[in-house]
Amino acid sequence: MSTTVWPWNKKRYTCSAVSSFEQGQLYRRCNWAWAQNGQATVTHGWRPESGFIDYRWEGYDEALLLYVLGLASPTHPLPRASYDAWLSTYRWEHCYGYDYLYAGPLFTHQLSQVWIDFRGIQDAFMRDKGIDYFENSRRATYVQHCYAVDNPRKFEGYGERCWGITASDGPGPGTLKLKGIERTFFDYVGRGVPYGPDDGTVAPWAVVASLPFAPEIVLPAIDFYLSQPEMKVSNVYGFKASFNPTHPGEPGNTVGWWVSPWHFGLNQGPIVLMIENYRSGMVWRLMRGCSHVREGLSRAGFTGGWLAKTAGAPGESPTDR
Repeated sequence: MSTTVWPWNKKRYTCSAVSSFEQGQLYRRCNWAWAQNGQATVTHGWRPESGFIDYRWEGYDEALLLYVLGLASPTHPLPRASYDAWLSTYRWEHCYGYDYLYAGPLFTHQLSQVWIDFRGIQDAFMRDKGIDYFENSRRATYVQHCYAVDNPRKFEGYGERCWGITASDGPGPGTLKLKGIERTFFDYVGRGVPYGPDDGTVAPWAVVASLPFAPEIVLPAIDFYLSQPEMKVSNVYGFKASFNPTHPGEPGNTVGWWVSPWHFGLNQGPIVLMIENYRSGMVWRLMRGCSHVREGLSRAGFTGGWLAKTAGAPGESPTDR
């Protein structure tokens, strides 16, 4: 793997992974059109033993990045019709006073935006709605917050500073009768709001990854989680993956409720990257200099904002927060 060194903020940063991506060592080999399997949208994958997975990337989710990269492929690109077909599966909803593009789990509003700066740029769907994907994620973050404050299912702990419902590890599967209420708990599942599934499990990492969108409600939540020693004890990797104050946990545990024993790299990455995007916009600035990202956004119909400006070196900052 070759390495490129770019000047950046009066320092020098080694960006071998992005350099290799730019050179297409893996990217050019990906056959995105094949992954459509004869239909408009992209399948979730293919297995040697059984062929294509039945599920497809449909409905708003983390596939925004996938479609952008697929459209930009210099060898086997997705057609624009594939992106339009994906847009046609979107659900625009009104919840807790916010109009927004619905996706239940909080992480779906974050993962593509870990990498791509969607502030001020719009595709056809967002132009029609008069917002951008960044603003949509801000609204989705507030819906999560409002849901926790409302706490319609009356779980323990939910409130102003304790929220963050997303795909995560959980205390189930199982059913317990607690305080006269029969509660069903799940293990790993795509938890979301406002429609569920929801069993009282909270994922602190998903709140931290919302920092660029709504720091005014995220920072108090981070402070709250930092005050919970059971989320940090004997732990060099930051917050535990998830916890559930409604579930009592294993008999004899010292916490009094369930805390995940696990850490997942998929959770830890967005924490670090979104803190840096909030702090300096570093990842966004880097990716604005990626020609494939710019091309994919253009082919998807995105216009405005930093896309309207001349592309510079990856270390340049056409737009700051």
